[in-house]
Amino acid sequence: MEFSGPPSDVACLVKTHQHVLDTISIRSELEQRILPDASALQKADRSLISSLPEQGYGIEKTTSHILDDIAPALSHQALSPRYYGFVTGGITPAARIAENVVSLYDQNVCVHLPEASVATTVEDRALVLLLELLDFNYTDWPGRTFTTGATASNILGLACGREYVVDEAIRNRRRSTASHGTETVGELGLLAACQVACITRIQVLTSLPHSSLKKASSVVGLGRDCFQRVSKTENGLDFDLDLLEHHLKRSGTASIVVISCAEVNTGRFATHSVEDVRALRSLCDKYGAWLHVDAAFGLFARVLEPSEEFKYVHGGAEGLELADSIAGDAHKLLNVPYDCGFFFSRHVDLAQQVFQNPNASYLQSGNSKIQSPLNIGLENSRRFRALPVYGTLVSYGRLGYRDMLQRLIRFARLVAWHLFEHPDFDLLPQDLNDKLSIDERTYIIVLFRAKEDALNYTLVSRLNSSSRLYVSGTTWEGRPACRIAAANWQVYPERDLAIVQSTIVGVLDNWRGVRSEP
Repeated sequence: MEFSGPPSDVACLVKTHQHVLDTISIRSELEQRILPDASALQKADRSLISSLPEQGYGIEKTTSHILDDIAPALSHQALSPRYYGFVTGGITPAARIAENVVSLYDQNVCVHLPEASVATTVEDRALVLLLELLDFNYTDWPGRTFTTGATASNILGLACGREYVVDEAIRNRRRSTASHGTETVGELGLLAACQVACITRIQVLTSLPHSSLKKASSVVGLGRDCFQRVSKTENGLDFDLDLLEHHLKRSGTASIVVISCAEVNTGRFATHSVEDVRALRSLCDKYGAWLHVDAAFGLFARVLEPSEEFKYVHGGAEGLELADSIAGDAHKLLNVPYDCGFFFSRHVDLAQQVFQNPNASYLQSGNSKIQSPLNIGLENSRRFRALPVYGTLVSYGRLGYRDMLQRLIRFARLVAWHLFEHPDFDLLPQDLNDKLSIDERTYIIVLFRAKEDALNYTLVSRLNSSSRLYVSGTTWEGRPACRIAAANWQVYPERDLAIVQSTIVGVLDNWRGVRSEP
């Protein structure tokens, strides 16, 4: 089958857009299924083409195959306000419109060529608006870029941190020996640079690292075993400053300190004030360490006002302007399409040192305050992720996002209080032991388990099989637990609480019915 243009492609686009409109029109229906049913999954699996067709089926038949066979077998994770798995945002209407434009024009946002496309200028402006939303002075963060997500952003942060701490050790050694040289990790490689610096180990010091940090440390050559926990308690997030300094003092060791800004199971924060971060900054400066923040969704607490209702949560993101680098996700609480993360660094020169494309004159952009993204990040080929970010920020502004985040937090607190009062469930962690603590410390995540331990092994699957909501399973203190993460812009507290309550009632009734059968 030959490639076809109008009118075939136009008719198929119209059909596809009608499918999109029909799907969006029912997204808020309370009984809408979140997961595809088994028959749709089986049909889709059977329909997949097993080998490459010689002639091709043509665009009309392929469009029908995608819409009729594959689409019904996809989850509604972005469409439903009741998808509480992982920390998964939706897509705001403005971001969805922008995403259509992204696919249409298919820009490769890699080199800043303002005479050829406005794409890189839009990207930089979107990053500036995002920094303003998060209450940062954008002039302090010249090393700013979009990534595929917080995992990639953590790779950038650890790579820049690795560059900094080894280069700092080389400079210190040059000063102590009165020798000269301009060696860097980017030029020499990690092993050779560490030999020049007399470094035998690079360690990452943190309180409770997310798994993506360990993945990032493996990618940048530090290894997953480079982590040292420096928390006050075994499962705690708060830094033990004495223990931290003990590790920072180690001879022949360079250090990257990482702040976990909202831990994945509880939504809790590792710091609680500007003073907490300032203490970490002081130790990092004293021992030549890099201070990185893993803030996939916690960073958005900076959107809130420090009112009595949100003072504790807001405190968890205060002081982060003192860090060297920050990693975050836009496809979570910003509610733009997958995949979209962001990375901020104060040290654009280090990012260029690590990620620049050397000896490629055709990739040069000339003199400009706007960086070519391929020289401060991983990819040379990049999707126009910035346009949905730009569109949604322009459309809803600071107050729109503040309202959305307040709704998410209030919903999570209502759910947490309901589970705390429920005779069949335990709210976790155990320090959430009254309404005051629940209303103070709950961010957007609710962690709980059933009092009957046998139910915990099937609780997640029972809740999800209702198709009225979707939750994630996890473990807490070595036992199964259930996790609700509110991140979709369509959440409304009282309405969605009622659905959670009725779904829980149904699960418990079914559980008791099964147990009572002879």
